Amino acid sequence: MTNPIPKKSLGQHFLHQRSVIDRIIHAFNPRLHETVVEIGPGTGALTFLLAPRVSVLHVIELDQRLASLLRDQADRHPQLVIHQADALRFDFCQLAPRSDNPIRVIGNLPYNISTPLIFWLLTQSHCIEDMCVMLQREVAQRVRASPGTKDYGRLSVMVQQQCATQRLMTVAPGAFSPPPKVESEVVLLRPYRDTPYPVSSHDEFCNIVRTAFQQRRKTLKNALRPLLSERQIRAAGIDPGLRPEQLSVADYARLTSTADCAG
Repeated sequence: MTNPIPKKSLGQHFLHQRSVIDRIIHAFNPRLHETVVEIGPGTGALTFLLAPRVSVLHVIELDQRLASLLRDQADRHPQLVIHQADALRFDFCQLAPRSDNPIRVIGNLPYNISTPLIFWLLTQSHCIEDMCVMLQREVAQRVRASPGTKDYGRLSVMVQQQCATQRLMTVAPGAFSPPPKVESEVVLLRPYRDTPYPVSSHDEFCNIVRTAFQQRRKTLKNALRPLLSERQIRAAGIDPGLRPEQLSVADYARLTSTADCAG
């Protein structure tokens, strides 16, 4: 079977440049005893170099054509387990060998689902050691953004509350087929075992962050009016006249504690 034509509807850009793949594997540093999950293996350019370096390599591929292509070569890679499935609905924790042996995640995430997929992975971060993911550069910048910058938003807060983030490398469009119109970036997300920003209710934290950034141009007292009073915001040691992007992750954690106390 010849390599399938990338589907624009699935946001497919197949990584093919060997030097970039080698740099990703070196940065990821896979080890023989580990269970790794690759999201969006495409034609297997990363897959078949990674498989011999780990104990088990699960790959999650939605496209039936690509899953068949991988199966055609799987007999040469006994470590490889292919799942034709939607990563946005997949139970990643079922692949963890034991509760004390988390999986590692790697992948060139399809641009059209990268943000919701990160949110989905965060819900399962308790069974993930780290995530080495290729993202559209602007999404990666939002993941790593600091308070007060234009890229800082809901994604920044939610990721950074649960994970340490690290930029690994920038990847030019020519490393892919077809070349995307934007640069990409590889980032490493390492879930905290004990977050420096603990919250008593993660659902409440999510709700406050979501509500705040839905109206990011408003002041906090107006954006959060449905959830918190001006008095409660002040009780958290935060100026109600600030805008949502001016608050740190720790600030949002304190707001959650204030809401819980009020409740």
